[in-house]
Amino acid sequence: QVQLVESGGGLVLAGGSLRLSCAASGSIISIDHMGWYRQAPGKQRELVAAITTGGSANYGDSVKGRFTISRDNAKNTVALQMNSLKPEDTAVYYCNVDAVLVGKYRFDDYWGQGTQVTVSS
Repeated sequence: QVQLVESGGGLVLAGGSLRLSCAASGSIISIDHMGWYRQAPGKQRELVAAITTGGSANYGDSVKGRFTISRDNAKNTVALQMNSLKPEDTAVYYCNVDAVLVGKYRFDDYWGQGTQVTVSS
């Protein structure tokens, strides 16, 4: 089992900043990618940012230059610093990890419960 605990969502004015954090725990042998996705009402879930164990990051086009993803491999945590927030960033943000667990022999995707980010104009 994997537990992904997210924190840091909330309500912010346009132009403001928020920082999301996600901590993974459980019977984890190894984590490959860690990342954040988001889903706005009536829209498909989309990649916000993802980062490899080595620190290589990729971002969705709409957040490039505004958001920064980071991770702590020793603590199995991933964070998303969101600056210059816009109303269109409003969505539920989900933590995602690609991990192999005790008793498993492949990497699988695991998801957090989601945290709401609302950007008001």
